[in-house]
Amino acid sequence: MVSMDKERLLGKTLPELKALVQELGLPSFSAKQICDWLYKKKVDSIEKMTNLSLVNREKLSAKYEVGLVSPERVDASVDGTRKYLFRTLHGLVETVYIPEEDRATLCVSSQVGCKMNCLFCMTGKQGFSGHLTAADILNQMQSIPEADLLTNVVFMGMGEPMDNVEEVLKTLEIMTSDWGYAWSPKRITVSTVGLVPGMKRFLELSSCHLAVSLHNPIPEERYSLMPIQKAYPIAKVIEEIKKYDFSHQRRVSFEYTMFSGVNDRPAHVKALVSLLSGLECRVNLIRFHAVPGVPLEGSSMETMEKFRDELIHRGIMTTIRKSRGEDIFAACGLLSSNHTGKLNEMAKEN
Repeated sequence: MVSMDKERLLGKTLPELKALVQELGLPSFSAKQICDWLYKKKVDSIEKMTNLSLVNREKLSAKYEVGLVSPERVDASVDGTRKYLFRTLHGLVETVYIPEEDRATLCVSSQVGCKMNCLFCMTGKQGFSGHLTAADILNQMQSIPEADLLTNVVFMGMGEPMDNVEEVLKTLEIMTSDWGYAWSPKRITVSTVGLVPGMKRFLELSSCHLAVSLHNPIPEERYSLMPIQKAYPIAKVIEEIKKYDFSHQRRVSFEYTMFSGVNDRPAHVKALVSLLSGLECRVNLIRFHAVPGVPLEGSSMETMEKFRDELIHRGIMTTIRKSRGEDIFAACGLLSSNHTGKLNEMAKEN
């Protein structure tokens, strides 16, 4: 458990650590040593930073701690997916570990709850409680048993990353810097519903992949699913994205959850093709996972396959994303720290 009277070292950048050691009177080179212990060796205590002198470790420990927090709960799916529950200052968040043959992906949260209130998303139903810090986000990666197995991280858990863009960018800096995890940006994808100001900062200051929650290309229909459409219309979001280069290693993808009779008709194929014209991208079709109290049904697999084939025929790379962890409420749109037991009760009532 994180101490209330000590500050966390986890989540600090190299420049921040340089200022910290100077303030404490430690040698300047100890900032890099602390980075190595935090992000490469991933120690859980200052006492284990053995190339710092005992005196300097005591100075550091007087005001700081590493600040790792173990998960409070883990749920295991029949398909190997694991969902972890973490406690933060603002409440509980969920993190999903998704193992596959050739990769191991972690889906991390960036907020406790969410302000966006998309109709089909369980996280939005619980409202917004607070932003996660870079330490909170990195803790989701470092405090699970599978930490050293991870090949990819997606910011697609609870919350809207671009609504907490400064802490997300700080996390990405630590993940991709030589003094941090030294990950390639190609291993990281950050999602957004289309919050343009934060998205612009992300696109300018990071080289990680972008995923846009689209779900309907027809403006008035999208607004009925996603209130963000009123403030930032999807056409304006695409217009902004087209200012950046996605023709090389960086990718942009569009998430498209399919609802029967709502966004799965030929008119939607036509509108998608028009909207995404001239943009090098991929569309990921997602099966809708029923949310208690939401009057939507998922499209049939036959409809999804036909929709995919029509988009491919019109030149848009399109895939159907495999659903994972639905039995533990870990699939797309089902994360909520109002918690699994409560969700199971709601599902039975419906």
